[in-house]
Amino acid sequence: MSKDNLTLVTILGGLSAIAGFIMLFFSVYFGTASADAWLFNRGGADTGYYHVIVKGYINTYLVGGSILFVMGVLAIVLGYHQLQLKKSSNLHVDESTQDREDAH
Repeated sequence: MSKDNLTLVTILGGLSAIAGFIMLFFSVYFGTASADAWLFNRGGADTGYYHVIVKGYINTYLVGGSILFVMGVLAIVLGYHQLQLKKSSNLHVDESTQDREDAH
């Protein structure tokens, strides 16, 4: 992968981690809002059933946020690691080229 692609992977990983973090910490708000929209579209429901729907939506946002956050952090770590490897290999190639030029 080129340096530009690795930088893009790291940036997208950061955005994914931020989105996952927001979903994790606002899952109650998002879940309740989704359940309220469901209740409005349905026209009413039993209280017990509504609570099951709210809990289901909250869990959905928790799982989705967790997946996005973990995948984002992994993309950041792996992208950064690959960038560092590429940088060190470029330095090593530059040093060996310089050594050859000094020998002539």
